[in-house]
Amino acid sequence: MHNRALNLNIVGFLYGPMPSQPLGWFKKPVTASVQFKGLKIRATGLSADLYRQMGAAVSELPGEEIVAAMKQGLLDGAAFNNPTSDRQLGLPGAAGTCMMQSFDRPSETLEILFNRKKFEALPSDLRAIARHAAEAASADMSWKAIHRYSEDYAWMREKQGVKFHRTPADVLRAQMNAWGTVAERRSKENPFFEKVLNSQLAWARRTVAWAQNTIVDSRIAYDYWFAKKLPAKG
Repeated sequence: MHNRALNLNIVGFLYGPMPSQPLGWFKKPVTASVQFKGLKIRATGLSADLYRQMGAAVSELPGEEIVAAMKQGLLDGAAFNNPTSDRQLGLPGAAGTCMMQSFDRPSETLEILFNRKKFEALPSDLRAIARHAAEAASADMSWKAIHRYSEDYAWMREKQGVKFHRTPADVLRAQMNAWGTVAERRSKENPFFEKVLNSQLAWARRTVAWAQNTIVDSRIAYDYWFAKKLPAKG
């Protein structure tokens, strides 16, 4: 994938994707979207725009300052990344509640970059190796992330006493409304942003419709195998 639209002298290969990131870490559960009014929360990038639109007081602190700010009461909540990174950062010691599921970063894709002139000067076989290596590393990261994230999620819940809650639908809908406003404003300010957004929406309209009608609900199978069995009557 060539980044010619931005006049960047690079060749990039998508790397990931990563699954949905949590809403964030809080001192107490978030039960309604109105709680974001004046809430002091750490977020970055477009997520920061979204939470400002929801009325939050956003701080874009670097990662290494989050835990101290939480412990000092300078933040009411903080979003960082994923269960493994959050645990390593020390967030369980700063806030005992983690809200799972969020639309601010429902999926994240990284990128492996090469200088375009140097890349295109390589023989075709080496270019192919780099391309396939990027794809292989992407798949490897996705598979291993499932293991790492679920393992650290279980560790924090069982060993550190972290309380995990699913983000309420009210908050998720408020996020979507806020994102719609942010996306419209950004599109007016930046034609390239609008082009990317429209491309993503067209892709999502097709692929998500397919996924919703194709991928079976895992909760039914999970409950069958792992939910506590009720004793048989009689």
